[in-house]
Amino acid sequence: MRPAQTLLWRARVELSFAFQRAQNVMIAKTTELLKKYDVPGPRYTSYPTILYWNDEPTVDDWIQSVSLSLDRAARDGAGAAIYIHIPFCRSLCTYCGCNSRITSNTTLGRPYVETVLREWKIYRERLDRQRIPLSELHLGGGTPTFLSAGELEQLIDGILDGVRLSPDAEFSIESDPRVTHADQLAVLSRLGFRRLSLGIQDFDPRVQLAVNRVQSELQVRVVTEHARALGFNSINFDLIYGLPFQTLRSIEQTVTAVMRLRPDRIAFYGYAHVPWVKPGQRHFTEADLPTGDQKRTLYEFGRRLLEAGGYREIGMDHFALETDSLWRASVTGTLHRNFMGYTSRLVSPLVGLGVSSISDSWEMFVQNEKQLERYEQRVAKDEIPLFRGHRLHGEDRILRRHILNLMTRFETEWKSRELRVPYLQDIETKLAEARRDGLVRLRGNRCEVTQEGRAFLRNICMAFDARLARKAPDTEIFSRTI
Repeated sequence: MRPAQTLLWRARVELSFAFQRAQNVMIAKTTELLKKYDVPGPRYTSYPTILYWNDEPTVDDWIQSVSLSLDRAARDGAGAAIYIHIPFCRSLCTYCGCNSRITSNTTLGRPYVETVLREWKIYRERLDRQRIPLSELHLGGGTPTFLSAGELEQLIDGILDGVRLSPDAEFSIESDPRVTHADQLAVLSRLGFRRLSLGIQDFDPRVQLAVNRVQSELQVRVVTEHARALGFNSINFDLIYGLPFQTLRSIEQTVTAVMRLRPDRIAFYGYAHVPWVKPGQRHFTEADLPTGDQKRTLYEFGRRLLEAGGYREIGMDHFALETDSLWRASVTGTLHRNFMGYTSRLVSPLVGLGVSSISDSWEMFVQNEKQLERYEQRVAKDEIPLFRGHRLHGEDRILRRHILNLMTRFETEWKSRELRVPYLQDIETKLAEARRDGLVRLRGNRCEVTQEGRAFLRNICMAFDARLARKAPDTEIFSRTI
């Protein structure tokens, strides 16, 4: 070997060793950070989080707030959003934290549809408006496709009766591929639905068995392709990392299968283990779950695979193709986050119909009765079936904006007077450790989340949570942040 070749070879070897040492240092640092920041914390689909709701509005207060929000929307040429919760599922997915009623009795569907439509009629009468402007309609659950095609048609037709659709109105529905059929998709398409979200979670048979969610790639493919043929132009897949028995290999197999089906957007959620709230999660034990650093490794591995496949990370745990409106919203700054996850825009008010549904007028949150029979009884009495709520005061609204900015833009600032509250005077102290660990950059009245800090976004938001700072829960309530 000539001297020049020898020097080049040695340089490459030294660079290789240096790179490996740097990699080892980075892995060790990340592992330590994961251990440090793996604590219970809110997911911040709202602020204040439900645990801290304490100034409950009356029904009259709530109706007035919705009316004022509708007035603001009308001035902007927009309308309301409606979310309808369908609680029924034919089997229990043991990872699930949603409000659900497990039953194979399909005769429950039509009476429930009639109850929801009666609730909507009560709203329309109380709001006393000829035609309520509507910009978005979402069906979630539970399993919305528990309802038959005829019941879905009855429900949607009843909701749309008496509304005025915005030109850019968007309709979306969550779906279980195991119970979604061509006739349901055809009805939904004819009624204007163009967004479909499919619950996938994981394609590994062992993981599926553990969480009682057994479905094949073929089942998912059939529903996906049929929906696209009917005009659905935005398909979302829900995946979960941190499930029992998941490995790097199972994540790779799942993501590879997802790539073959090519959804437009992907929600890659961390599993929230809260068996003290959802006893069904005791179907497996903590020993079956990946630990904090193992769980994060699964996410980072999945993220790299998704990005290599052309998906772009937006917000927290969400990915989209650059052709999807969610990606465009993240670029233009209109990305929003609410109880349903990330959306491409802020639509207010959000009126929740159905058992346990949550509504948001921006100044107030309310939630419907969580127990199905109680919900039905109150609607039968022509009551708006509120169970609890919260009126947001000045500090709440300002801190909500900062947490929302962090969740959707990875940055926030409080230069202007209307974005400052006394609590923010000590924010540098609260974020000092995160700053030393390279998770945030603080520049004057501005906080920026670094690329490394995105893994700890919930922890960073906790520094802006005045209610959590003043009164930490006495018992374990939240899932862990990692």
